[in-house]
Amino acid sequence: MFAAITCAEANPHRRVIVLEKGASLLAKVRISGGGRCNVTHACFDPKQLVKNYPRGSRELLGPFHRWQPRDTVAWFESRGVPLKTEEDGRMFPVTDSSQTIVDCLLNSAKRAGVEVRLGVGLVAARSTISGGFELDLSDGSSLACSRLLIAAGGLKPGPLVEMIKSFGHTITPLAPSLFTFHVRDPRIEGLMGLSVPQAEASILGTKFAHQGPLLITHWGLSGPAILKLSAWAACWAQERDYRFTVRLNWNGTSEQDARAAIESARKNFASRQVRKASLLELPTRLWERLVSAAGIPDLMPWSQLRREQASALVTQLTACDLPVTGKSMFKEEFVTSGGVALTEIDFKTMGSRLVPGLHFAGEVLDIDGVTGGFNFQAAWTGGRLAGLAMAE
Repeated sequence: MFAAITCAEANPHRRVIVLEKGASLLAKVRISGGGRCNVTHACFDPKQLVKNYPRGSRELLGPFHRWQPRDTVAWFESRGVPLKTEEDGRMFPVTDSSQTIVDCLLNSAKRAGVEVRLGVGLVAARSTISGGFELDLSDGSSLACSRLLIAAGGLKPGPLVEMIKSFGHTITPLAPSLFTFHVRDPRIEGLMGLSVPQAEASILGTKFAHQGPLLITHWGLSGPAILKLSAWAACWAQERDYRFTVRLNWNGTSEQDARAAIESARKNFASRQVRKASLLELPTRLWERLVSAAGIPDLMPWSQLRREQASALVTQLTACDLPVTGKSMFKEEFVTSGGVALTEIDFKTMGSRLVPGLHFAGEVLDIDGVTGGFNFQAAWTGGRLAGLAMAE
C-alpha cells in the first residue's frame, strides 16, 4: 500500500493497482502492536538502526539513508497522524489505535487514485517479450502491467514461492522468527506473569546472547530479551527442532558482583533467612526458587551459609541453565526469516537484478528485524523506494 501510494503520487499518469487476495486491506497493520500499531522506532541514525536486523542489516544501510524513521514520522504527521515515542523507543500513533494508521493509508491511496481489487490474488506471472508482465488472477481474469511489485509479507512454501523461483530468483531457507521459548522447570513453574527488568539470555554453546526485560509465561519464557535472542538464532534453532539450553543471568550482574552481594548479605543480614532476603532486586518468589535450586534449606540464616552453597547460588543467579523444548509465536508478531536472496536485489530501487521491471519489498525478502517497529520500518523504506522507482 505504501509503495502504491508513493508510485501514484510521484506519477499521477500511472495506473496503479493493488491486488489483495483477502477480503480486507491492511489486516496485519490492524492487529499489530496489540491493536495500537508500532509504526516505527525512534532510532534516527541508519548505522545504529541496521543493528536491529539479524538478516539484511548491510543491505538496508543505503536505503535507510534515503528513507528512515524520521521520514516515516514526517510522512504520517503531514497527513494528520502524529506519533508518540514510548520509553523503549517504540513509536505509536497518539490515538493508540492501529485504525488511525489504516485510515491514513486507505485515504491516501484513495486520494492518489490507487485502484484496489479485493478478493483477487495473483496466481501466476510471466515476463513478456516486449517487456512488462502478464498476470493470471484468482478470479479467472488476466492483467498486463509494465512494473510488478511483490510485497506479500513472509513467505511459506507454496505457489507464490514457486512463482518467484520461476523468475530465476533464489529463496533462502525459511524459518519463523520472534518466538517465545517453551520451558518446563521447577525454578519457574507457576511463576507466570513475573518479570525482571534487565536479564541477559544466551544459548549455551553459541555466541547468541541478548539483554532486556524478560517475562515468565504459562509455557516458559518471553519478553524482549527472549524475542531478540530468537530472532538472531531463528535458523539455528529451527535446525535443532527448538531443543537447546538457554542460560539466564537474571539481572545482568557479573559473577563477581553477585558474590560480593552475597558476602555483604552474610554480614548485614546474618540472622535473617536467606530465602527471605532477596538480593539484586529480584522478585521474592523467583529468589526463593533460586535459593531452593542452590540447595539452601528454607530456614537457613545468612550467617550459616557455606561457601559451596554461596557458589551454587551465584550460579543460579548468573548462569541459570533451563531446557528449551519448543516455541510459540509471539502474539500476532509472526515474522519470517529467509526469503528472496538479497544478492539478487538492487537496493536503490528494490528491483530485481534478474528481471527488469520486477520489484520486491517487505518481508518477502530475506530481511527481518527484532521486535519494536523495525519490521514495519523496513517495509515502509522498501515500499517507498520501490514506489518511486516504478513511477519513473
